[in-house]
Amino acid sequence: MLVNNAGIARDHVLWKMSEADWDDVVDTHLKGAFNYLRAAAPLFRRQQSGKVVNVSSINALRGKAGLANYSAAKAGLIGLTRAAARELGPANVNVNAVAPGWVETPLTEHYPAEVRGQALRESALGRLGKPEEIADVIVFLCSEQARHITGQVIVVDGGQTA
Repeated sequence: MLVNNAGIARDHVLWKMSEADWDDVVDTHLKGAFNYLRAAAPLFRRQQSGKVVNVSSINALRGKAGLANYSAAKAGLIGLTRAAARELGPANVNVNAVAPGWVETPLTEHYPAEVRGQALRESALGRLGKPEEIADVIVFLCSEQARHITGQVIVVDGGQTA
């Protein structure tokens, strides 16, 4: 199995975003996943099985001000997921994505209280996500119980996009 879960943030509105900030985020989130998937695909094809989960974001589905680079990279990851599912499906390889909402991680802990408060207000469950809640979905997608699920994006956001 392969789980692509690298992440960085270089948040700026478009007119203040440098090309380097754009490239860093796209290279980490999208190109990094592509490189790992490309390297793993021959092994998966030889063994005629495999599971891939790409960690995207709800911001790939809705966009977010100040996150054009992040939203674009995560949306690209969904496209990569769906194309890879088509390419690797004949080799019995499942390729899916998980799109978390706000999760309390080292990446999000530096955000100001008002930003965290907005995410909390958006949550239908009234709380922020925990890493293990995302991990549980990834474990499921890597299990035999998910053997007929491929090319899908599973949103795990506590109802932020409800």
